[in-house]
Amino acid sequence: MDAAALRALQAPIKDRYKSDADAALITLKAKGALDDTGIACKVETGRALAVAGLHPATGGSGMELCSGDMLLEALVACAGVTLKAVATALDIPLKSGQVFAEGDLDFRGTLGVAKDAPVGFRDMRLRFEVETDAPQDKLDQLLKLTERYCVVYQTIRSGPPVEVSLKRM
Repeated sequence: MDAAALRALQAPIKDRYKSDADAALITLKAKGALDDTGIACKVETGRALAVAGLHPATGGSGMELCSGDMLLEALVACAGVTLKAVATALDIPLKSGQVFAEGDLDFRGTLGVAKDAPVGFRDMRLRFEVETDAPQDKLDQLLKLTERYCVVYQTIRSGPPVEVSLKRM
């Protein structure tokens, strides 16, 4: 897909959202079921069933997916798609590229071993490696716009309020 095709594809969508802001508000959903036998949660991904469980550093077998890994994978996926879309829109040719995400966890927090240890990622890093002949100023613009428009990155960075509830079935 080239820049013109992308613009043509998105133009009617953008026009609709400009004239009807409510049409742009969509609730994405995820659903999972607690495993009956193990410490795991079966998550419906829309394409397959993913089973998330404890990370081996907290006693897990390593057979299930770690939700921390899944968060990083979601960041990589969103950032990669966003980078590619922005590069296409700006007509920046990318011969190839890779996206890497890393996050540092102190599992003492998760396991309640040390109250001063944070629960969750302390630091995260997102890195792109691209093969391109584009000048550096274009790559700087590509990175800036990718950061601006990547939904998962902005969500992690901004930390929106999350409502949590529990109810009996």
